[in-house]
Amino acid sequence: MARKTMVKCPDRKGVIAALAQLLYGLGCNILASEQFTAAEGVYFQRIRFDLSDIVVGTANVSVLERAVSEVADRFGMEWKLFYDNKVKRVAILVSRMDHCLYDILIRHRAGELRCEIPIIISNHPDLEGVAASFGVPFRCLPLAKGSGPEGKAAQEAQVEALLQEMDIDLLVLARYMQIFSEDFCSRHAKHTINIHHSFLPAFEGAKPYHRAYERGVKVIGATAHYATSELDAGPIIEQDVTRISHRDSVQDMIRKGRDLERLVLARALRAVLSDCVMVYDNRTVVFEA
Repeated sequence: MARKTMVKCPDRKGVIAALAQLLYGLGCNILASEQFTAAEGVYFQRIRFDLSDIVVGTANVSVLERAVSEVADRFGMEWKLFYDNKVKRVAILVSRMDHCLYDILIRHRAGELRCEIPIIISNHPDLEGVAASFGVPFRCLPLAKGSGPEGKAAQEAQVEALLQEMDIDLLVLARYMQIFSEDFCSRHAKHTINIHHSFLPAFEGAKPYHRAYERGVKVIGATAHYATSELDAGPIIEQDVTRISHRDSVQDMIRKGRDLERLVLARALRAVLSDCVMVYDNRTVVFEA
């Protein structure tokens, strides 16, 4: 039975030894350990361990949590334990573009993404057939054009109610072309992943590939990041780029860009589902899965 813990604290002597000795003393076996110290003197660590032989019995995880808490108090740690038997529940939010949605659903069906997907939410009905083909419930919560702040607030309230009803752990904005309010973003900033159609920060807004084509760019990219109240400025989880030449049309660039969006979003989602991502000062530390 494997578990994971991630910690963040001021770097000082004895941090690694304290956690290792604690787990050893309880009869746990460390399977993998990664650590990183930022230039500012902040220490990060992710430990994956087996507690099948924990001396207090596998049912008494409260003893383990209390022991970790005591070490954390001594070293000023922020910490969290993750349990492999707790599968995250993911809501996918989409609009009309289907490439990222298809990719996530195919990877999930193939067993590449360890999660449950109990709901797909959209502000348009276009992708209901995609959801049906994978057996995932689909809810269309439209926002009428020109509905104003009251209509937007009402639609967000419907989304919020669904997230609560479905006990959602993680939101994935798979090309959801609707800007959430600052209040909604603030509530969900730590568990909302967005895919952006460029290598941030560049070519924000509408028709990015047309603007890139006009500028004659030689590289285009995609960025997956946590969605915050500041548009497209949240902590970056994953990025990638591909080369472009003068031979590439706008349609070629859109096709290549969508390929990148699929890949980058899948990598970011896998990292988050595997409990490999820690946020610090609007940046991320992403450990190996």
